[in-house]
Amino acid sequence: MNVVDRFLDYVRFDTQSDELTNMTPSTPGQMIFAQYLQKRLQEMGLEDISLDDNGYLMATLPSNTADNVPTVGFIAHLDTSPDMSGRHVKPRIVEAYDGGDITLNAEEGIVLSPSEFPELLNYVGQDLIVTDGTTLLGADDKAGIAEIVSAVAYLKEHPEIKHGKIRIAFNPDEEIGQGAHKFDVSLFGADWAYTMDGGEIGELEYENFNAAVARVSFKGRNVHPGYAKHKMINSMRIANQFVIMLPRWETPEHTEEYEGFYHLVGMEGSVEKTVLTYIIRDHDRDRFERRKRELEHLARKINHEFPDCCTLEIKDQYYNMREKIEPVRHIIDIAEEAMRRSDIQPNVVPIRGGTDGAQLSFKGLPCPNIFAGGLNFHGRYEFVPIPSMEKAQQVIVEIARLVAEK
Repeated sequence: MNVVDRFLDYVRFDTQSDELTNMTPSTPGQMIFAQYLQKRLQEMGLEDISLDDNGYLMATLPSNTADNVPTVGFIAHLDTSPDMSGRHVKPRIVEAYDGGDITLNAEEGIVLSPSEFPELLNYVGQDLIVTDGTTLLGADDKAGIAEIVSAVAYLKEHPEIKHGKIRIAFNPDEEIGQGAHKFDVSLFGADWAYTMDGGEIGELEYENFNAAVARVSFKGRNVHPGYAKHKMINSMRIANQFVIMLPRWETPEHTEEYEGFYHLVGMEGSVEKTVLTYIIRDHDRDRFERRKRELEHLARKINHEFPDCCTLEIKDQYYNMREKIEPVRHIIDIAEEAMRRSDIQPNVVPIRGGTDGAQLSFKGLPCPNIFAGGLNFHGRYEFVPIPSMEKAQQVIVEIARLVAEK
């Protein structure tokens, strides 16, 4: 079974996560998929295979060298995004893509076009795996799982490639920000690891947003509108006043690269009560803290005008893993060298989001992120070039080789 066969096999499993269940894994399909993978790893002859009640699957490819070599890990997540259905995925291979429009679903008029997704033109001549336009594909992160399993199988079949102990892990619920919450770093036992969860070929990431979620509640007072003068307090109008007090250009649709933002992700309201939910993001820790203080400042201004109206709750979610990766910079150097050996130009970019690797890095497992090859994640236009998956598998093999050499 090669990396493509494995990927096409894995996307059959419906593994969407769901943040509302308050369970781990959050959906039963993830455990079903983990149990399936557990059997496949057993058939491969891997060792120390464990699957706990929370859906965390781990396994070992033993060292084949007598040298004292660090233990390196590779991690990917079982779940797919809740943003779009991952049930009954129907993948299709577009052979030797010609640079034109790709009709995903003629009946519904769904077309993957380079006029809307110009990155397609980077893959002219390559075989692409696409959806039928009714679901996401699941390359995020079943491509990563397929690449890790295929790389370990390759190393097992080629004992002439010397490597140390390799640990692999597949965890649930990354897409809802809980993938690392119950990850047992001590049980995993790696000196460092890489998540195979990035996008386009060449991506290497060890910086991510500092992140927080803010819940801003506004208390109103309802009175019959015909007799409301000087009596009614409309919480929705006050909430709107709060929204426009924030900088209009510091939102996701107006920012890129290292620029942070405030993102209004939810609004529920009536005259009596309105609740705004924001996520706060910034790569720079000082600016991140200033953003939180700005929300506190605006809440005080609202309460000055409307006493005891506004309540603010802020909860940090994760931090920029760069501060944990920089002291062990050699693990980035190894990944870059592995890419160059695989004829890939490393593209070090900041993650405009989060990753399991960020939380794992703060739990004591330094864990940068490497490309899995897919594009347009979380929607019907998702696709993955087959050569990108093959190169990701090769990079894993080269990392294993380099760690043993060095």
